[in-house]
Amino acid sequence: MIRYLTIGLLALISTAAMAETPVERGSYLVNTIMTCGNCHTPKGPPAAIAGKDFSGGLSWDEPAFKVTAPNITTDKDTGIGKWSAADIKKALIQGVRPDGVQVAPIMPSAFYGILTPGDANAIVAYLQSLKPVKNKVADPVYKMPFGHRQFPGTEKPLSAADMKNKVKYGFYLVSIGHCLECHTPMVRGQWQLDKIGMGEREFPGPWGKSLSRNITSSKTAGIGAWTDAEIKRAITQGKRKDGTPLKPPMGYGLYAKMKNADLDAVVAYIRTLPAKE
Repeated sequence: MIRYLTIGLLALISTAAMAETPVERGSYLVNTIMTCGNCHTPKGPPAAIAGKDFSGGLSWDEPAFKVTAPNITTDKDTGIGKWSAADIKKALIQGVRPDGVQVAPIMPSAFYGILTPGDANAIVAYLQSLKPVKNKVADPVYKMPFGHRQFPGTEKPLSAADMKNKVKYGFYLVSIGHCLECHTPMVRGQWQLDKIGMGEREFPGPWGKSLSRNITSSKTAGIGAWTDAEIKRAITQGKRKDGTPLKPPMGYGLYAKMKNADLDAVVAYIRTLPAKE
């Protein structure tokens, strides 16, 4: 009897030891599905600049704003080292800086309201664990005021019960990955909510000009005729059904680090998108 109790106790201790810490969970989310480094890490041909992770990155010059993805390391002068956990969470979920300024909508806070409290805290814990990197980026220029908007279905945290539902968890991952931000057409800064997943958005860059594709269940215009494996290959390797390469800015290399179960959930949700031609 004692032997079995000892084995059981050792198993519990082993399981606890292997449990994911908040920093580990935050690192997983930030460095895979959320692709934060895709914008916040400076790039130089052909890849990210070594040692500069999360110290500021891409720039956008739009009619409504001119901004550079800020330094989100713990540097106290040029990063977010002086921000409290509450400050970081508010900027993440509501898009509001500690000084009360609403950030430009290029920051996908419109999708982060769905974050569970545990995951939001984990992301903050990971960001606060980053080494400080001194890198001053250009101050943002806002040519008009911004209000906070929310993508439908992401207004409140997903429940623990829904996190266990494969399709709903897939929507959760797609939301915090802000996939539908790029794969939904926009007109004058407004999502065309009757065309969710239809693509058609242009993204110019060093790669030329890419066009977000239709990821609805249409078998002709979308990916309804693709297998699960083909969809996952497109996400993680940047390859179309026929094997030809897709262009950036999708963070294929970051998605490649996702757990297979999470990729399965993403595919399960994408399969539910109504066909749009």
